[in-house]
Amino acid sequence: MEQKRVLTLTDPVANKTLALPVMTGTEGPAVVPIGNLYRELGYFTFDPGFLSTASCRSAVTFIDGEQGVLLYRGYPIEQLAQHSTFLEVAYLLMYGELPSARQRDDFTHTIDCHTMINESLKRFYDGFYHDAHPMAIMVGVVGSLSAFYHDSTDIHDPHHREVAAHRMIAKMPTIAAACYKHSVGEPVVYPKNDLGYAANLLHMMFSVPSEEYVVDPVAERALDLIFMLHADHEQNASTSTVRLAGSSGANPFACIASGIAALWGPAHGGANEAALKMLEEIGDVKNVPKYIARAKDKDDPFRLMGFGHRVYKNYDPRAKVIRAACHEVLAKLGDPDDPLFELAMALEEAALKDEYFIERKLYPNVDFYSGLIYKALGIPTNMFTVMFAIARTAGWVAQWMEMIAEPQQRIGRPRQLYVGPPRRDYPVTD
Repeated sequence: MEQKRVLTLTDPVANKTLALPVMTGTEGPAVVPIGNLYRELGYFTFDPGFLSTASCRSAVTFIDGEQGVLLYRGYPIEQLAQHSTFLEVAYLLMYGELPSARQRDDFTHTIDCHTMINESLKRFYDGFYHDAHPMAIMVGVVGSLSAFYHDSTDIHDPHHREVAAHRMIAKMPTIAAACYKHSVGEPVVYPKNDLGYAANLLHMMFSVPSEEYVVDPVAERALDLIFMLHADHEQNASTSTVRLAGSSGANPFACIASGIAALWGPAHGGANEAALKMLEEIGDVKNVPKYIARAKDKDDPFRLMGFGHRVYKNYDPRAKVIRAACHEVLAKLGDPDDPLFELAMALEEAALKDEYFIERKLYPNVDFYSGLIYKALGIPTNMFTVMFAIARTAGWVAQWMEMIAEPQQRIGRPRQLYVGPPRRDYPVTD
């Protein structure tokens, strides 16, 4: 019989001792539950950014940053990228297992049945300026969905939760494409359910009623691949936001809108856009050595965007997968005269050979390559984070459903270290 580990925390001043059992998961570091710390010893923990805090118990996604591992429900991302599709991955994240052929077809059909948005919602877009950021529009539109779909907002009903999840995954491409059409002054294009998930999005974005539009299979596969790679990533800022909002009992559409708002932050979802801006700043292949030197200078504020990762201390496994797709897309769809693509490849080659970056494991990450693919597909930079939101919705709804079903789930209520003025009295003058 395995002996359970226990850590002992002693406060010599108060002469109290607290036994903390060690909890072990399937993978990754063990955790120490500290729920009794304040009650027993009178202390809170202090962990800004939650760098060492496990905020929940989850079976959805696992990351080993040291080894460069990403697992969806136990399946390595490399294998899913080779053999699966985004909708199959969405099913896996939601239900815990890969679908059978029948289940896959039924799930795809269900998603297809929910791709339309209410006609009244289309008028919602008219309230935004034509140059409004698409993420601002998306936050508003997604948050409003609960006003249209009352039949799937009872979070205590498993069927309601499932229907809401299906609706979110299905409608996000339609909502996103309408955001783009509004920004360019073109009519909204309805979804075509005989197209695949990624192909449908490309069709809604780039087709016009006056002529036929044929989706390039290389573009479709590349976009589907990006969606798979971005579908979930443990308890990142936006996923944690969805869970925290959901812990209050908020309806699912409001929870996903909160995740979109968090994703909008440049430190989270805007990394691929920042990588392209960096390339524009470098400007020319001949400037690569100078900017490589600047990146290595600790006194220079310049940083290589799209290199390295907060979690991965090894090569981002998603970057390994997307690199080949990036080169394929650039060869087929990229503008051979666009100096940005040539510059990106030169920067990638220089960084991969430089001992400074190799030693620090500052490899190109998924954001470096996805931005290049989006640009080659004709997707404008202000839509990059919208693309991210479409993909991450699959993970958000899976994490939200898991949280709601957790028997020990409670409303999130972080504590603080107060550093303001001590109690003081209001000055009263005679």
